Amino acid sequence: MSTLPDELWRLILDIGVRSPNPTLTYRDLCCLSISSRRFHRLSSEDSLWSRLLSSDFPPPPPSSSAPSTAASSLPPSSQSLYRIRFERDRDRKLAAHRRAVLRKESQIAEHSKKLSSMEASLALESDKLKTTAAELSNLQRVRQASVALNVWQPHVVRGRQKSLVEQCTVPVESQIRALEMDLRVCKMQISMLRKSYEDERRRLDVSKQELESIKYHPFRDYEVHETSGKRKKIKRCTESEGKTS
Repeated sequence: MSTLPDELWRLILDIGVRSPNPTLTYRDLCCLSISSRRFHRLSSEDSLWSRLLSSDFPPPPPSSSAPSTAASSLPPSSQSLYRIRFERDRDRKLAAHRRAVLRKESQIAEHSKKLSSMEASLALESDKLKTTAAELSNLQRVRQASVALNVWQPHVVRGRQKSLVEQCTVPVESQIRALEMDLRVCKMQISMLRKSYEDERRRLDVSKQELESIKYHPFRDYEVHETSGKRKKIKRCTESEGKTS
């Protein structure tokens, strides 16, 4: 390797970073630069970093409002520009990662809040179901007492059955039908709440897994693009503020 001239190494490095399918990245050039003084000199050449800069960070479209640089100031090297763009892109990705983590933690908190509310509703419906079932059981005993009073109970027991029946001011059958309807409604509500609880629990588990994935990949691009409706709403608000001002 030491016998190869610099011109050949320049050609090899130039082919390695050439677009559209570069085989050498900025990491490879940095590793080469610390391997020896010769490679440090060759990998720091401006032409290589200029190619990497144009491929990894393509320039934005020109705009008339962009500030013009002073003619007397010396332009920075492509390697310095690459470092600036790289650090700026890294900070942007880290900020987007923090926003994504906060957004996912907010979703997890919302799912947990909904689960707590559903648990409270399930407890209330279960208590209501138990109370309704107990009242229905008492009314069924009253109905049995009414049947016994009219049909088969002897005269000795009939006095106790009569006092039990006379305590009911509303007809027993009407109360039993109403309680049976309430019982069916309670069971339906409990079934729906349990299904919603399981669905919300699955959403919570998915959100927790997504949060672990986000924390495991901190440099992934987590930018969330706004919907067109939200953009239009923001645009209308800004236009209305401009008109009022």
